[in-house]
Amino acid sequence: MTRTDAKDSALVLFSGGQDSATCLAWALDRFATVETLGFDYGQRHRVELECRDGFRASLKKQFPKWADRLGEDHMIDLSVLGAISDTAMTREIEIEATANGLPNTFVPGRNLMFMTIAAAIAYRRGLKVLVGGMCETDFSGYPDCRDDTMKALQVALNLGMDSRFLLETPLMWIDKADTWRLAEQLGGEALVELVRVETHTCYVGERAELHAWGFGCGQCPACKLRKRGFEAYQSGEQVTSEPV
Repeated sequence: MTRTDAKDSALVLFSGGQDSATCLAWALDRFATVETLGFDYGQRHRVELECRDGFRASLKKQFPKWADRLGEDHMIDLSVLGAISDTAMTREIEIEATANGLPNTFVPGRNLMFMTIAAAIAYRRGLKVLVGGMCETDFSGYPDCRDDTMKALQVALNLGMDSRFLLETPLMWIDKADTWRLAEQLGGEALVELVRVETHTCYVGERAELHAWGFGCGQCPACKLRKRGFEAYQSGEQVTSEPV
């Protein structure tokens, strides 16, 4: 990982899912140099990682204005996170609520680790902005998706690395319907279709059937939220957020 001198630069946490794909387009629309970062932490829906290369390639092909801006991709083995987690995202167990009210899809420390490693890579690469798809509107109650968490983390990272990173979360205050609308604003129907077909959200990793809203089992919380958001987007309605 050699250092770049790009001043107008960003590193996007890109999982291969709808939210991070939309954030990638958002960054490409704003920054001269955009690199991507993915994590393999033993996630049950590891198929999302297999979508990353295809989505990046399609972006370059279908959106020439962004092709020269899309830089290197980084993949980090974070299997230690899966090893210390006992969640429905890292184990073949039923998705359900836990005693503390959070769904058992919550992976403690995940976004904290993601952003810390992203900052370390950005430090070495000379990238100034860290972009993540965290959202406090449709976030299942995950505490590491909250705006306060991201702001506190930005302070801690800048103090700890003596830097001036900016943590951007474009989806923080919008729902899934507006996330689809943002994709349309950025790249028209072509980008909406690319997100629909080339990204993956389903928690159980089901990718056999293509629905109107994309691939997935249609029953897990992530699929239900994505489906509800897509239908609201098509109808022009807002999505009433509820815990998933």
